[in-house]
Amino acid sequence: MALTLRDAVSIFKLRISTTIALSAVVGAAVAGGDGLAWWEFSVLALAVLAASASAGAFNHIFERDLDGRMERTRARPFVTGAQRACAGWYVVIGLLLALPTGVAYYLFNAATAAYLLAGALVYGLVYTVWLKRRTWFNIVVGGLSGSFAIMAGAAAVDPALGPVPIALALVLFLWTPPHFWSLALALRDDYSRAGVPMLPVVVGARSAAWAIFAHVATLALLSLAPLGFGMGWAYVIGAATGGAYFLRRCVVLIRNPDRRNAMRAFFASLVQLTLLFVGALVDVAISSALMAR
Repeated sequence: MALTLRDAVSIFKLRISTTIALSAVVGAAVAGGDGLAWWEFSVLALAVLAASASAGAFNHIFERDLDGRMERTRARPFVTGAQRACAGWYVVIGLLLALPTGVAYYLFNAATAAYLLAGALVYGLVYTVWLKRRTWFNIVVGGLSGSFAIMAGAAAVDPALGPVPIALALVLFLWTPPHFWSLALALRDDYSRAGVPMLPVVVGARSAAWAIFAHVATLALLSLAPLGFGMGWAYVIGAATGGAYFLRRCVVLIRNPDRRNAMRAFFASLVQLTLLFVGALVDVAISSALMAR
């Protein structure tokens, strides 16, 4: 069960897990109130990272048969045999979920622990086990994982969620499907060969491109809602710029829904989310600095 760094990054889906952890930090930052100390932010981020990593590892083990049929995933450790799905791995997965849930409950409150746990279980059980092989609706529900991370962060400050964290949770819920559908469109043959009913496989490339556009248009508009609840110019710039760029890539995708434009839309989704989060954090930092004067 010895792990290389490369295997760990893959198995624990550390890129995705880091994004989920950042979502929790943003949720805590925009929650208002007295906020959190720097060490509480750190513990919160590590707790969400660990819980997300637990779900990611479970996903690798459970889907190793599918991964072996796809060009993109056939080099994953549980497919190649570099790692074996033994009992030790299930112990690791359980600890990575139970320990941060307990820490969140002890250090923050029950709501934070519940949202953290719900996010991991939605991805690990609802998405991976129940929906992914059955319906194109899989990632729509799976998008709740990121939303729960936002709510976990906000609840660490105040269990009674305010309008800004709720709006951002809805934005992340709407962001996840077009993010993954763009990738699935680019890898449509791969998903079709594996028998996974992702939307582009079920409805075709052009219809999927329109569905991506509709989701992005909605989330771009919704991302501006926090302006009515106290967010300022830095957030406006991040949300508007990111949303406009993602929409532009979606328009190009509708015109020509090929692999190249699908990947460009996929990367545009990452740019959009990054600008949104950076804008939110900068806005909170500016507000804090002004209040400290």
